[in-house]
Amino acid sequence: MKDDSPLPKPVILGIDDLRPLPRATRIARSSGEGVELLQEHRDSFIDELWLDHDLGGDDSILPVVTLLEEAAFNGRPFRIGTVFVHSANPIGAETVVRSLTRWNYQVRRTTA
Repeated sequence: MKDDSPLPKPVILGIDDLRPLPRATRIARSSGEGVELLQEHRDSFIDELWLDHDLGGDDSILPVVTLLEEAAFNGRPFRIGTVFVHSANPIGAETVVRSLTRWNYQVRRTTA
């Protein structure tokens, strides 16, 4: 018997203050919104997570990175297929890539 139920839509989250991120199913525009967005998806699989380092003014992605690191440290990492870091800030982007790779998240440096 053939199952005709539709495949679930992939969960693609983005945290970026400016870019539209057309593939994203949800977008947060600040680190605070990003933390909330991840907490909403704490117990589900996130297919892709797109991160920008600089989020306007003094805000950066670091509170989100800290949340991800602490979850991994506590033995309950977020279930994420791939984290894409797309920042125009090369030093900040490399910091994010190194930090998350250290905790075994699959991370790629890319352009949005």
